[in-house]
Amino acid sequence: MKIKDTVHFQWYKSFFTVALIALCLGVSINATEANFKQLIGNIGQVQAFLNKLANPDFNYLPKLVTPMVKTLKMSAVGTALGVLLAIPFSFLATTVVTGNKIITNIFRFFLNIIRTVPNLLLAALLVAIIGIGEATGVVTIAIFTFGMVSQLLYEAIETIDLAPLEADEAVGANKLKIAVWAVWPQIMSAVASYTFYAFEINVRASTVLGYVGAGGIGVKLNEALGMFKYQRVSIIILFIFAVVVVVDTVSEAIRRRLK
Repeated sequence: MKIKDTVHFQWYKSFFTVALIALCLGVSINATEANFKQLIGNIGQVQAFLNKLANPDFNYLPKLVTPMVKTLKMSAVGTALGVLLAIPFSFLATTVVTGNKIITNIFRFFLNIIRTVPNLLLAALLVAIIGIGEATGVVTIAIFTFGMVSQLLYEAIETIDLAPLEADEAVGANKLKIAVWAVWPQIMSAVASYTFYAFEINVRASTVLGYVGAGGIGVKLNEALGMFKYQRVSIIILFIFAVVVVVDTVSEAIRRRLK
C-alpha cells in the first residue's frame, strides 16, 4: 500500500511539474506576444540564409589568422587581469578571511553589481568611452572575468579546511599571514582551474564582443555580414568554431589534470 501511495505521489508530482511548466510557457508566450505561426512561416528564409553559407570562401582563410590571434591574445590578457583582480576581492568577500560580515557584505554587493552588467552592454559602453579596438575587448573581458572568478573563488574559500587557519590564529598570525599561508595553499588548484575555465569562456565571448567593435575576429564577421559576403561569413564561423573546439579541449584536459 505504501509503495502504491509513493507511486501515486510521484505521478502527481510529475503531473504538477509539467502543468506548472506549461502554465509558465503559456504566460510567457502571451506576455511576449510570440507568434509561432510567423516563425514557422519564415522557415524558408532560414533555409535560404543557410544556402548562402553553403560555399565558404577558403581563400579568405589566411586573412583571418591575424584577427584570430588578436582575439586569443585579447582573451588571454583579459582573463589574466581579471583573475589577478579577483583574487584579493574574493578574499575580502568571505568572513573566513575577514571575520567581519559588514566588510564581506560590502564587497559581495559590489561583486553582484559587476556580475549584473551583460557582456555586450559593457562592451558597447566601453567602445563609446575608450573607442573601437582590442584594448576595449581586454577591459571588457577583464571586468567580466573579475566578476565571475571572484564569486567562484570566495565560494571555494568558504569550503576550505579551517584547521590551518585556527592553528595560525593560535600562534598570533594576522589576517594577511593567515590568507597567504593558510588559505592560499588550499585554493591554488582552484585558481588555476577557474583561470582556464574563464579563458575557455572568454574565447567564445570575445568573438561576439568584436562584433560590437571590441576588436578581434568579430570585427571581420561584422564587416562580412554588413557587405553581404556570406561566403566569408561561412568561413569565419567555421574558423571560430574550430578554434573554440581546440581551446575547449585543451582547457578541459588541463583542468582535469589540476583536480
